[in-house]
Amino acid sequence: MSVDAPPPDDLPLTDDALLGGRLRLLQPARGHRAGHDALLLAASVPAAIRRAVDLGAGVGAAGLAVAARLPATRLHLVEVDPATAALARRNAARQQPDLSARVTVVEADMATLARPGGPAEPGPRAADAVLMNPPFNDPARHRVSPSGRRALAHMAEDVALDDWVRAAERLLAPGGHLALIHRPEALETILAALSGRFGAVTIRPVHGRPDAPAIRVLIGAVKGRRTSPALLPGLLLADAGGRPTPAAEAVLRDGAGLA
Repeated sequence: MSVDAPPPDDLPLTDDALLGGRLRLLQPARGHRAGHDALLLAASVPAAIRRAVDLGAGVGAAGLAVAARLPATRLHLVEVDPATAALARRNAARQQPDLSARVTVVEADMATLARPGGPAEPGPRAADAVLMNPPFNDPARHRVSPSGRRALAHMAEDVALDDWVRAAERLLAPGGHLALIHRPEALETILAALSGRFGAVTIRPVHGRPDAPAIRVLIGAVKGRRTSPALLPGLLLADAGGRPTPAAEAVLRDGAGLA
């Protein structure tokens, strides 16, 4: 199939520019759509990383943003939905320069990763970093979207987060870095899932406005460490007048990493 062939299931697509036009994404016009969360997550991956896995990669926004920022890094993008995985593969190939030589899209359930009978790649302890944007909403507390793909991207029971962390632990080499983005109200669940597996946890709140509570938390952790958690300075996306802050512009438009 050519890079610009019709979408696998004839979904209407949009062609969107991210990172000031340095990243172009084909994505469904309806349902879950990539945005700031993916770029914030990508920015939190350390610059020294050379082998990374994006779990639940969707159309590839976060993983491809990492590949664009870190030209020496190879990535596996793992996505369970076949049509979405096909879009991620197309998106890797259509970047300038083409990223498909460094980016491998794996269509798989994360529960099978780094296990007997699962996909050959990515293998156990093969990654320096795993990044993930787990589904945010427990269906017991939120109305489920009528869009199947949107529900898949947004809905999961809180206990499912433990499955994501277990998959990351299998994939990471000792001392490997985990990066995830979530809602602040999930912080207790996140720390419980990391306990005993990861340490040196960093927590960076993300605020939409100066006078508003955090809307996201960026979590970093190191496999096998036992160092106590650290609360990092928050990232402010917009000032009191609604204008993007220089720090947000550097990440969301210029593709900078977070220190």
